[in-house]
Amino acid sequence: MMASSDGDGPGDSQSRQGIASAITEVSERASLLIREEIELAKTEIAEKTARLAKGAVVAIAAGVFLFTALFFVLIGCAWLLYYELPIGNEFTYFWGFFAMALILVALGVIAGLVAARAVRSGSPPTPGMAIEEARKIRETVSARETASAASDARAGVAPNPEAGAAPVRPPIPDPGQPPAGAASDSDLGRGATDGTTLGG
Repeated sequence: MMASSDGDGPGDSQSRQGIASAITEVSERASLLIREEIELAKTEIAEKTARLAKGAVVAIAAGVFLFTALFFVLIGCAWLLYYELPIGNEFTYFWGFFAMALILVALGVIAGLVAARAVRSGSPPTPGMAIEEARKIRETVSARETASAASDARAGVAPNPEAGAAPVRPPIPDPGQPPAGAASDSDLGRGATDGTTLGG
């Protein structure tokens, strides 16, 4: 009876050992799971990086092909302009290339103007709408605080010290001065000398 009441029994020690082993197993499995997740993330990042590199190489090749095709198209347009323009003869085909160059310059100027307008409308890159909304919210909150303070003042409520307003405190009387409304000793002495009383 004394052993069961004073100390732990064998069943309690076994249960504690079982709990400790379960906690150890859970922590080991959790660490193993974390390591596996890290390895999975590394593998996934490596695969995606390889795919992006392959896609970039193919995109560069496609860009080279398209640029070359555009070059030949522009040459063909220049020959077509030479064929259609009513100037020059069969040896002055350079007028078609000059005309194509002028067309490209005009398109470049138009694109530059559009880009400049877009940059001008987007600069400076500050969140103007968010700043405006924050300003409106601040003004609304300030107006509500002012209205609340005014209503408290009309109702006779002292301002809250935590709200930033100074609390209204009564003046502290000076121990050397008589209270307000009380007669001083000099006044009493004058009244006794003059034969009159205060307030008479």
